[in-house]
Amino acid sequence: MSTLPDSLTIGEVADRSGVPHTALRFYEERGLIFSERTTGNQRRYPRAVLRRLAFIRTAQRVGLSLEEIHAALDTLPERRTPTKLDWSRLSKAWRTELDARIDALQRLRDNLTSCVGCGCLSLKSCHLVNTGDRLAAFGPGAPRLKAASEGGID
Repeated sequence: MSTLPDSLTIGEVADRSGVPHTALRFYEERGLIFSERTTGNQRRYPRAVLRRLAFIRTAQRVGLSLEEIHAALDTLPERRTPTKLDWSRLSKAWRTELDARIDALQRLRDNLTSCVGCGCLSLKSCHLVNTGDRLAAFGPGAPRLKAASEGGID
């Protein structure tokens, strides 16, 4: 049985992880992953980078920002593969934030159920109507969605 190499080229990491070369370089520039350079200045990634990449992609899929991901990865070991205990600790820290995001998405889904794509048939019962621009006081963007994680705006 052959042993796996300790380090991988950028092409091997891209093939194995499904993360494009450009994204690998981007993540490295942002300090999310790291590589060492050969004497010929080629990147070599430790095998543990595959788990970090899986974590990064999953965290992005659930809507976490790169800043949140970076902060979480800073608590993990760089030179070894994170353990089950490492991942467990990290996931517990995000549980409240993820629950708030799930709640916001469910509220959005439930409020859109009666919507007919805004050629609105009933502005009196519409959950999205903003009579008199009263939501301007909550700042730019979609304040109902932002506030859902903070208890919501009715």
